[in-house]
Amino acid sequence: MKALLVPLPALALIAAAPAPDPAKLRATVDTLAAFGTRHTASSTTDPKRGIGAARNWAAGEFAKLSAACGGCIAVDRPSARFEGPRAPNGVIVEDVLAIQRGTGDPNHIVIVAGHIDSRNSDPMDATGDAPGANDDASGVALVMEAARILSKERHSATIVYAALSGEEQGLWGGKLLADTAKARGWQVAAMLNNDIVGNTRGQDGRIVADRVRVFSEGARASEDLAAAKLRRASGGEDDSSSRALAKRVGDVAAGAKGGLAAFLIRRPDRFGRGGDHTALLEAGYPAVRFSVGVENYDAQHQNLRTEGGRVYGDTADRMDFPYLAKVTALNVAVLRQLAAAPGAPASVVLEGAVSTDTTVKWTAVAGAAGYRLRWRRADRPNWEFSRDVPATAASEVLKGLIVDDHFVGVSALSKDGAESLVTFGGLAAAR
Repeated sequence: MKALLVPLPALALIAAAPAPDPAKLRATVDTLAAFGTRHTASSTTDPKRGIGAARNWAAGEFAKLSAACGGCIAVDRPSARFEGPRAPNGVIVEDVLAIQRGTGDPNHIVIVAGHIDSRNSDPMDATGDAPGANDDASGVALVMEAARILSKERHSATIVYAALSGEEQGLWGGKLLADTAKARGWQVAAMLNNDIVGNTRGQDGRIVADRVRVFSEGARASEDLAAAKLRRASGGEDDSSSRALAKRVGDVAAGAKGGLAAFLIRRPDRFGRGGDHTALLEAGYPAVRFSVGVENYDAQHQNLRTEGGRVYGDTADRMDFPYLAKVTALNVAVLRQLAAAPGAPASVVLEGAVSTDTTVKWTAVAGAAGYRLRWRRADRPNWEFSRDVPATAASEVLKGLIVDDHFVGVSALSKDGAESLVTFGGLAAAR
């Protein structure tokens, strides 16, 4: 049976979704830029300037959304002290989290994030202007707009809307988020990191307005040598949980008319660079990074100035807010779909060496109404075929399917047909 790229319930949700508002996104970016600098080591007590004022404002906006939805959002502000080359004397990093508790399994978590801190040319300059409009007020605006839309609905999973600090000093906000998730026992199904998601004109003047880049890891940062060898032997280099998340983003994008294409890039981040999803990957959670189709480096990490007729600085006038609205809409659609689905199976094991049949076995998922087996030829990147089985099943034999020539995975389904990420099937770990 040929599998649909996006399950029908997901397509209906995309069609019914209210559109993100470019004007609201612009207002959020303008407000954040007006704090002057949001450097992680800037003032935490000044009511109008610095990281403290920005975080307080973001927490207040989330509180307003919570009041509008009858208290459906809890605002949390975990913090920890970090030190490193860009903060040799140490600095307190605080994340602003808005947590919309799920109606099903509240420990099943999906996260959307951007970083609220900013910097100029000197990463140690905690007082000079650093409006950080695109990097990364754009990501925080996206997160807040997603919260405005999704807080009007109820979701089986818990959604965490995260404004992270300390990214420019050492990706510390992401580390704090990963540590918070681990300490609280969150079962993180997905983390969508949005960092520099609001421009369409690149450094050389080219315009890229029809796609957003989505970065994902293949070889897993969290795997030990034995697990990495097992993945290699099973052929799962392109099917990590984060790669499965990226492919789901691509499927959702392909099913949304008038939206953006998802340009799926098979590396964890831009070449030689990193973001707040890095710590989530190191902790073993599925995570991807969204970033614009083309970057303008004159508008990143630059003091506000004009030299030789060339304008430098990360200001809102260099952004494209209808484009940012489309990136937001894609995030919202993915969040809505994953928050409606159960968690993915923890493991899927295949048997079938020297056989013309393939036996698939998987771990049960709490709350799953059924499972979907997916398979494809081993020379193709995307799932081609599927078979649904009831919730009582824990194994299935695919008659006539030679395991040598195919890749197989399993996802969990809700009663409404929402589908989890696909867990890749491979060899069983040695005992």
